[in-house]
This record gives sequence, structure tokens and C-alpha cells, in this order.
Amino acid sequence: MLSIISTIILIAIVVGLIVTNIRIVPQANAYVLERLGAYHSTWQVGLHFKIPLIDKVARKVSLKEHVIDFPPQPVITKDNVTIEIDTVVYFQITDPKLYAYGVENPMAAIENLTATTLRNIIGELELDGTLTSREHINSKIRLVLDEATDAWGIKINRVEVKNINPPADIQMAMEKQMRAERERREAILRAEGEKKSAILIAEGNKEAVILEAEASKQAAIKAAEGEAEAILMVQKATADGIRMLSEANATKEVLTIKSLEAFEKAADGQATKIIIPAEIQGMAGLASSLTEIVQGTRE
Repeated sequence: MLSIISTIILIAIVVGLIVTNIRIVPQANAYVLERLGAYHSTWQVGLHFKIPLIDKVARKVSLKEHVIDFPPQPVITKDNVTIEIDTVVYFQITDPKLYAYGVENPMAAIENLTATTLRNIIGELELDGTLTSREHINSKIRLVLDEATDAWGIKINRVEVKNINPPADIQMAMEKQMRAERERREAILRAEGEKKSAILIAEGNKEAVILEAEASKQAAIKAAEGEAEAILMVQKATADGIRMLSEANATKEVLTIKSLEAFEKAADGQATKIIIPAEIQGMAGLASSLTEIVQGTRE
């Protein structure tokens, strides 16, 4: 009976040792295994078994991308302005063995390296350059950190400057400068608008004057053409009348009568002086003599 109990206890101990030494490594993780205190292997995803009392899981490493938000670091620019900059570092563990044995405290090492690199970079830039060179600062910090952390099994994916905080008096001066710059730009834009408006008005007036002059010119041309056509028509009518008289073989008496008709029309006008041709005067005298003879005969 005693032997049966001992066997059961022994089997339970063996089963317990087997169960407690079975390890399942989850996705995006790796285990660093030591045997008798020395590095033995790195377990990847899956089922693993370690030798009891000999093997030991020294470190469990997450292979996911990590994000560290470092507190603001005081740095001095090239023009001796003290500013505070806080950065965010994105990294990923690529070699669990180097990560476990490369540096004592990887996060503290990355933070200190980031701070010293940031001071070196900002020390070469003035305040204005610092505020407008975020991409330059990010890329230089990432290159330095990535090179230094290769020996620690860490890959620096991205570094971002989160905030740049100048002193309060510098911020006030910058705000005043920005306000003055905006006012200057506003004044320039307003002046340019007024200038363009004046130019457009002047061009409109110029075009109006040109069009008015062109209209007057065309009106004068049309009036002159009308007068010329009227004169041409009168002359043509006169020529036609003379031609008709010539073709009709008009006698001197007919021509004299036509002259009298023309003289009658001229006498109906508003002229104060009328010049009577000699022929018409002779005809008038002849008519007067005939009138006197006729009256004497009747008496």
C-alpha cells in the first residue's frame, strides 16, 4: 500500500514538472532561453519544452512596434535661446538576444541618446530655423538612434518632434511679429486691390472715350457720305434735265422761260440781295413795253 502511494506521488511530481515546463509562445513574442545561466536559444511562436532546473526563460520580448513619449528636454539654440522639445520615438525589437544582453536598460539608453542628439542638432540651428525644420530634426535624430541601437537589437522606425516650446517672452515677441506681418500683408493686398481697381477704371474711361470718338467719326463720315450722295443726286438730276432739254432741241424762248422759273424759285428764298442776269432784265423790259402798247391800243 505504501509503495502504491509513493508511485502515485512520483507520477504526480513528474506530470507536474512536465506541465510546468511546457511553454507556448504567443504571436509577436519571443522568449530568450538560458541553460545553466548561459544563453541557449530564442523561442519563436509555438509550443516549447524546457528542461526542469536547467533551462530558464530569461526574458520575454514583445516584437510589436513600441512608442515612447519622452518628457520635454531643455535645449539651447545657436542664438542662445532656451527652448523645451519633447519627442516621440517609434521602435521595434528585431533581435531578442541583443535586446536582452546588449544594454542594461534599453528605454533609458534610448531616452538619454535622444536628448544628447537633440541638443547637438538644435545647437547648430537658430530659433527660427528650429521652428521650421521639424523634418530635418526628425530625420537626423532617427539616423543617429538607428545606428546606435543596432547593437541592442532595436530598429528605430520613426522619430517625431511633438512640441517645441519657446520661453513666454519669446512667444509674445513672435506673436507680435506675426501680427505685424499679417497687417503688412493686408495693407499690401489692399493697396494692390486699389491699384488694380484704379487701372481698370482708367482703362474703362479710356475705352469709353475711344468708342465715343469712333462713334463721332463714323457719324461724321455717314453725314458727309449723305451730303455727297445728295449733291451727286442733284447734279445728276440737273445733268439729266439739261440732257433732256438738249435732246428736245429747246428754243431760246423755252430756255428763257426756264430761267424765269428758276428766278421765281430764287426770289421765294430768304436772300436779301438777288442778282438778275442781263437776259432776264431784257425780257422784263420787253414784257413792260408790250404791256404799254396793248393798253394804248385799247384806249
